[in-house]
Amino acid sequence: MSFISAIQSGFRNYVNFKGRATRSEYWWWALFTLVIQIVTSGVVDGLGAVATLVLLVPGIAVAIRRMHDTNHRGWWQLFPIVNLVFALRAGDAGENRFGPPPPPRSLS
Repeated sequence: MSFISAIQSGFRNYVNFKGRATRSEYWWWALFTLVIQIVTSGVVDGLGAVATLVLLVPGIAVAIRRMHDTNHRGWWQLFPIVNLVFALRAGDAGENRFGPPPPPRSLS
């Protein structure tokens, strides 16, 4: 998944806490939120807080779907070290209890 398609997917599925998200979708989303936070933190007072609020729910949704891809419940987000280990793991190749794997996306 490309950077742009990961961002589009994050906003398109911002309230979708079911299903699965690939590693690339999760990590591109993490990079996007980091860049937005860096850019908005020094521009205008309060803009960083607004950006945080706008990206909060989509970020949680992507992270929960990423946990589902590794066949774990989304509650593992509450444990940072375990969360990182699961986020780095490859997702299940086949269907798991959270559904089929995300469809492959082209780089175009």
